[in-house]
Amino acid sequence: MARSGEGIPQPGSVIRYSYLWADERARGREEGVKDRPSLVLALSVKDEGRATEILVVAMTHTPPGRPADGVPVPNDIKRRLGLDEAPTWIVTTEANVFVWPGPDLRPIPTRRPATAVYGRVPESFLGKVAHSYLANRTRQRRLVIRTA
Repeated sequence: MARSGEGIPQPGSVIRYSYLWADERARGREEGVKDRPSLVLALSVKDEGRATEILVVAMTHTPPGRPADGVPVPNDIKRRLGLDEAPTWIVTTEANVFVWPGPDLRPIPTRRPATAVYGRVPESFLGKVAHSYLANRTRQRRLVIRTA
């Protein structure tokens, strides 16, 4: 889980999260199959109870079906976050939304003290991912809303 006092991650933060793909949800799954790094793309605060909703997009080693469906993660960013060296993409055709902190956060196994936050990506890269996500909004972009 998030370390006490860590607070709400800001857009650009990468968290370890049990991401639920839209096709998994369509098959009736309620939990993601794999914990994975996910990029916090946006935040919103609900008036009711001042809960903060987080919009995350998944990172994966599987290349997107079309180049426009994802953004490759540069090796220097992956190194700074402590991720492996395998090619990685951020999928921008779907996202998960959940109320922070949520039950689907996972601690990063190699980090002490325990935390679910790998770090942050540069603003320029966050902008590139956001642009791709918004460009895909007219196509089949799917939003999976997670509940506690």
